[in-house]
Amino acid sequence: MQLVVGRIGRAHGIKGEVSVEVRTDEPELRLAPGAVLATDPVSTGPLTIATGRVHSGRLMLRFEGVSDRNGAEALRNTLLIAEVDPEERPDDPEEFYDHQLIDLDVVTRDGRTVGRIAEITHLPYQDLLVVTRPEGGEVLIPFVSEIVPEIDLDEQRAVIDPPPGLLDDGEAEVAGSREAGGEAGDA
Repeated sequence: MQLVVGRIGRAHGIKGEVSVEVRTDEPELRLAPGAVLATDPVSTGPLTIATGRVHSGRLMLRFEGVSDRNGAEALRNTLLIAEVDPEERPDDPEEFYDHQLIDLDVVTRDGRTVGRIAEITHLPYQDLLVVTRPEGGEVLIPFVSEIVPEIDLDEQRAVIDPPPGLLDDGEAEVAGSREAGGEAGDA
């Protein structure tokens, strides 16, 4: 199974080094010197990591065969892809690979069916579960422990505890009415 583990950013300096947007929780394993990575677009790879370091909070890599700024700049926006055993699980029991979450059934704590995870969207500030609803459409669920307290890979389900309004507008209106009524009654 192939996993995207990074995206190449700008060239850094004149010796072929590039900044990398890390997309793995295990950069020390996936983006270590000697690692051979497939790429998207395929024509730019495979790439073998020659050196790596952290500079001002960003990962900087240099690849074998890329020795100048022009070569590094040609790699910009290339996705770095690692080959991973599909049965492998991260060491931390609270971490999951995207492929493990795709197609999990999503239910609320009280057993109400929400839908099925179609994809995971990775944003700079948080990850979102894109859930396809049985009645059509989709809902975005922030992938944080307060909202998604349980992932059960053996049962192939994700249990969520959604705040009011997350799943549909009707919940938001009911919650908003209660809040407005409470404030008026207190006055």
